[in-house]
Amino acid sequence: MLNLLGALVLALSDDLHAATAAQAGHAAVAPAALVLLSTNAGQSIEWLSQMLNRSHSATVRLVDRLEQAQLLTRHTGTDGRSVALHLTDTGTPTVHALLAARQQVLAQAVQGFSAAQQAQLTRLLEAALANLAGNERHADQICRLCDESVCPLATCPVAPSGA
Repeated sequence: MLNLLGALVLALSDDLHAATAAQAGHAAVAPAALVLLSTNAGQSIEWLSQMLNRSHSATVRLVDRLEQAQLLTRHTGTDGRSVALHLTDTGTPTVHALLAARQQVLAQAVQGFSAAQQAQLTRLLEAALANLAGNERHADQICRLCDESVCPLATCPVAPSGA
């Protein structure tokens, strides 16, 4: 069972990376950065660095590339020293395309499942995800590419208790 789970996770990860990179025009963590900023406008590079689990300098380089691609902009942060990141008018539809591509990859994995099988899988996935999220920061990292419109915080199995 664990070997099958590992193969499934790897296959989905590969397909998700390919599909979201194609939509974003950038690979690696760029799609997740865009999705995170779509629901957390105005956050700092430091915050983004923590959510992506990347060094500050690597995140600055990522932001540089996304800004050059006109997907996000930098504004002065609340304290005057930090930078607040916002999606552009090009970045927002890019996020919608990323999430649609993600949805398509995931739907393919459960294609042909009955409603009962989907309900059973949902319960199992919720339990597995709850086992993985140790704290709020880790939960946010797990959900960095999630479509929050279909999994609001109030019902998210990854959200720490009391969130």
